[in-house]
Amino acid sequence: MRIFKTSWFNKAVKKARIKDSELCKAIEQAIKGQAIDLGGGVFKKRLNENRHRSIILSKTDLFWVYEFLFAKEDQDNIDDAELAKFRQLATVYAKLSEEQIKKLVQNKSLVEISDENKTQV
Repeated sequence: MRIFKTSWFNKAVKKARIKDSELCKAIEQAIKGQAIDLGGGVFKKRLNENRHRSIILSKTDLFWVYEFLFAKEDQDNIDDAELAKFRQLATVYAKLSEEQIKKLVQNKSLVEISDENKTQV
């Protein structure tokens, strides 16, 4: 299983002081059904002791991408237009080849997450 965060998401979680280990744990919970499935490969998961919400994209349990983060106090939910765009993006991510993923990591569009408590997720 590989877990990524976008460069934008990476900046947002640093500001919110959310560690990669929490992100890894949240993915494990999402796989167990402990996330809100918004359909089309889009999931909403609470983070940071319920202070933030994350939007995670995945069409398979092998490849997860943290795409968007918002504070509960600032925004209740994403709107229908945002959801539609996230679903489209989940489909795009699902079609990426290993070479394309490698290039996205090299140009820092995606950051691969590793759990400090484990070698590699």
